Amino acid sequence: MVAKTEEPVTERTKFILDESQIPTQWYNIAPDLPTPAPPPLHPGTLQPVGPDDLAPLFPMELIRQEVTGESYVDIPGEVIDVYKLWRPTPLFRAHRLEKLLNTPARIYYKYEGVSPAGSHKPNTAVPQAYYNSVEGTKRLTTETGAGQWGSALAFASAQFGLDCEIWMVRASYDQKPHRRTLMQTWGATVHPSPSRATKAGLDVLAADPDSPGSLGIAISEAVEAAGGSAETRYALGSVLNHVLLHQTVIGQEALAQFELAGEAGPDLIVGCTGGGSNFAGLVFPFLREKLAGRMNPVIRAVEPSACPSFTRGVYAYDFGDTAGFTPLMKMHTLGHEFIPDPVHAGGLRYHGMSPLLSHMYELGLFEAVSKAQRECFAAAVTFARAEGILPAPEPSHAIAAVVEEAKRCAESGEEKVILTALCGHGHFDMVAYERYLSGEMTDFDLPQDRIDAALANLPAVPGA
Repeated sequence: MVAKTEEPVTERTKFILDESQIPTQWYNIAPDLPTPAPPPLHPGTLQPVGPDDLAPLFPMELIRQEVTGESYVDIPGEVIDVYKLWRPTPLFRAHRLEKLLNTPARIYYKYEGVSPAGSHKPNTAVPQAYYNSVEGTKRLTTETGAGQWGSALAFASAQFGLDCEIWMVRASYDQKPHRRTLMQTWGATVHPSPSRATKAGLDVLAADPDSPGSLGIAISEAVEAAGGSAETRYALGSVLNHVLLHQTVIGQEALAQFELAGEAGPDLIVGCTGGGSNFAGLVFPFLREKLAGRMNPVIRAVEPSACPSFTRGVYAYDFGDTAGFTPLMKMHTLGHEFIPDPVHAGGLRYHGMSPLLSHMYELGLFEAVSKAQRECFAAAVTFARAEGILPAPEPSHAIAAVVEEAKRCAESGEEKVILTALCGHGHFDMVAYERYLSGEMTDFDLPQDRIDAALANLPAVPGA
């Protein structure tokens, strides 16, 4: 027999944690920030929203998590039991991509595509379904862009015996029919949005019968549908504090995996941003270390140039949806009436941004850039040919920024350690890849007058 030799850490491709190392608490970054984020406001009174205002939509435990000042929140055993289906997720060293790019940079990616739904979204869908089931909810409504959140909530609802009704943005409903089938397989009812099932949808269709829809419109429809029944609640897949909280299992695992890799920490962390949950999930635990002086990574958010809320939006109070059903949230926004062009990264087609991330961006805790979709798909194809995994269109934005940085390192000789979140696979996005590979994909110019027109109707909030 040949004696086994210990594989050098630098040669390893995967860094795997044991099931016993699934985090038992979620991390809440809010208490560690220098100043608190501005509160959501009631659109009628312009006073801070209280628990009673949110109770028709969310179970009380999620409302508590939305406003908690505790640094850590225990993860229920019932949630961890479901997490065990796919967590901990692997951290990969991208040796083949590094070689292809001829870069001295060391590139790592945390891969969330191993979940049943194929993305990071079940990290919050499972606890949301659990807390709703405990408090007597029978039916959940939600919106979905690319279908990743909708399929995650459909899966989670099936785990806890809940009915699930989903409004899927029309552009993605047409582009990704198999996502719809996946949701239906898990028992969900799926509508194209805008739909004729709600007044919000009918109003949009009356103005534009061919509307491609948006996440803002779909949110309006799901919120409206939730308001009609005492046994129905609404679930949101991004933006809100409790959603970002649940996603921190990603970064907590990645910190432990960096220790396995023998790395002191990343020099650069890159993530895509639509509403912000995947980005926050990876970044917040590392930001905790940065704020405590234990590491000092540069943190970079990457958004689509067709929907650039960080890089071209304004920081202001706005509705989270198109119809104005939600509280007013202070965030980077393009205006709640802004309808993004139908880029293939449907999960990033949102007019606003997480209020917590928006506040942190104002504090200078991270930077943001935007990318056009053809550059992102070019990077995704490069990644797939090197690493084998086909990225979803959303994280292809982060991959494009990683490739850009790795090429800089090839020129400068700098041995940067780069970490990114590969938050989902692209197996349901073959139409998008087909359009890119055939040369039919186009980039969308976003003239400033379109943004200005949408921003002209921001709600007036004196002194904000």
